[in-house]
Amino acid sequence: MTGLPLSGVTVVALEQALAVPFATRQLADLGARVIKIERPGSGDFARGYDNKVNGLSSAFVWLNRGKESVELDIKTEAGKDILAALLDHADVFLHNISPAASRRQGLDSATLSVNYPGLICGSVSGYGTSGPMADTKAYDLLVQGETGMMSLNGDEENFAKVGISVADIAAGMYTYSSVLAAIHHRSQTGEVLPVDVSLFDSLTEWLSYPMYYTRYGGTAPRRMGTSHATIAPYGGFETADGERVLLAVQNEREWRRFCALVLQRPEYAGDPRFDSHTTRIDNRQVLDSLVAERISELDLPSVEKRLDEAGVAYARMNTIDQLHTHEQLLSRERWIPTGSEVGIVDTLLPPWFPANHIPNFGSVPSLGQHTEQVLEWLAAGTDANDDNGETRCSTTRGRLR
Repeated sequence: MTGLPLSGVTVVALEQALAVPFATRQLADLGARVIKIERPGSGDFARGYDNKVNGLSSAFVWLNRGKESVELDIKTEAGKDILAALLDHADVFLHNISPAASRRQGLDSATLSVNYPGLICGSVSGYGTSGPMADTKAYDLLVQGETGMMSLNGDEENFAKVGISVADIAAGMYTYSSVLAAIHHRSQTGEVLPVDVSLFDSLTEWLSYPMYYTRYGGTAPRRMGTSHATIAPYGGFETADGERVLLAVQNEREWRRFCALVLQRPEYAGDPRFDSHTTRIDNRQVLDSLVAERISELDLPSVEKRLDEAGVAYARMNTIDQLHTHEQLLSRERWIPTGSEVGIVDTLLPPWFPANHIPNFGSVPSLGQHTEQVLEWLAAGTDANDDNGETRCSTTRGRLR
């Protein structure tokens, strides 16, 4: 069994909240050593979001497994010296302080690339490092509003925010994938590319479909709740036993089978009100009423049986409290025990993990847990071992290039 894909890569992260921590936790999952710099005394403010995981913040547990926590005040001379030493040993440096603050502190990618020419430098900001909104303060909710994301959610009367931090998550994913690309590019060419990502750009990319639809079609998609602006039938329908089933009829073949086997009204397939995507959309209200009436006569198992026979995609409309015991998670053993300052907690395996490797992602660190260890490593100028005795931190940028 070989080492994990990012073994030997050292990441220093001046991070808090969500976007950068999400990126670096995924790097840690793949074997990178992630040294998390936190404000002395209080640390990452995500530590205080709640206390639902046996006294720990659910957000912090999610985002910080396998990292080393170092308390460091980078505004002091001593703190600046330690940060500089860390950057000398790092392959990647990421932060999510504002563009203006990073320039003042010399932590912007342009400055760091001069002082540390082998270091992959990166940041996550609200609106990017240039443009009229570069220094505008931004949070997930605000970017959802600024991009128009909320105008696509909810019902016809009301905008709604997405129930998770979708702008932060989008930026974290692009940061993660971009860092992987930059590491690979450096190893192949020796060229070091900065990785500066914004919440606004990331969420705009995810909104490209409705944005193109609106720009070139002249009208924006309607807010449809669980329905779809250009597909019908599509959405949630209540069954006779009070459950709700989500279904999606994608093409004419499915529509004919849906009419014959699910609705048991084959004549609907050729009804001029419903005989194409366009006519079904034009007559959506009538169609949805007919579908709802038929579905409401059947219990959920009967509806699922008919949908299976027809080959029409469907799902249950579950609530979030049903997810952690979902049979798909449990049968695939997606939960793993993870250490923390309050004992063992369960965390999720990442969506992909190399086969034939034992998933050992380390613990969720307490504030400053690794400060002394990291300072001793810097003083020694040699590799440090992780808790398993495996070398995870080294001055390997020469090897990686």
